[in-house]
Amino acid sequence: MVRRARRINRELAELYPYAHPELDFRNPFELLVATVLSAQTTDLRVNQTTPALFAAYPTPEDMAAAAPEELEELIRPTGFFRAKAKALLGLSQALRDDFGGEVPGRLADLVKLPGVGRKTANVVLGNAFGVPGITVDTHFARLVRRWKWTGQTEPEKIEAEICAIFPKSEWTMLSHRVIFHGRRICHARKPACGACPIAPLCPAYGEGETDPEKAKKLLKYEKGGRPGQRLSPPPDYPGLPAPPLGAGDPEAT
Repeated sequence: MVRRARRINRELAELYPYAHPELDFRNPFELLVATVLSAQTTDLRVNQTTPALFAAYPTPEDMAAAAPEELEELIRPTGFFRAKAKALLGLSQALRDDFGGEVPGRLADLVKLPGVGRKTANVVLGNAFGVPGITVDTHFARLVRRWKWTGQTEPEKIEAEICAIFPKSEWTMLSHRVIFHGRRICHARKPACGACPIAPLCPAYGEGETDPEKAKKLLKYEKGGRPGQRLSPPPDYPGLPAPPLGAGDPEAT
């Protein structure tokens, strides 16, 4: 299992050499806020929402002083906007009061912030501070169980078992690759098995569409020739930028 898992990781690295966090951000604070907003919605919808949010509140100090109803209105498109606004106000005030307006670079400090759990903390640490971590989102949890890397269902137990399989240096990029694959090819309801380059290694091959031509039509984002989730993707991303808010969603995963 370990050999197969590491081989799948190598294959995914060749398939997605451009794998990256699919949230637009320019600094640790923006990534932290975007990750909190990404709960129960798409990264695309977050990316369409944050330009106006960060124009209004570019720093923790600015957001900490925001009127709750104004903050709620700006983040309304991401859903659960009252709870998210409360979390953003709380974490911004904590950053201002306890951390000098800077996002801390330690897991123990990040998880003390309102609305910030291990998943969010690992996203921020891995992508803003270069500290390796596994991000167990719904795609990651689904694929690692589908591949028989773990039988666990609780995020922290999944994280622990996957960390034991791979070198620490691989954790952050492994997360991106697996999540990329889950969004583009290995979908929850109908995996595109017939168009999957790692099909020969997959213990779940056949759960989805195995006909190559039919499977090809199931591919999403750049694999399907359509826009990605970021309005400002990295230079090496081979797909199209996502449209701004109001221009329509190219995908819904």
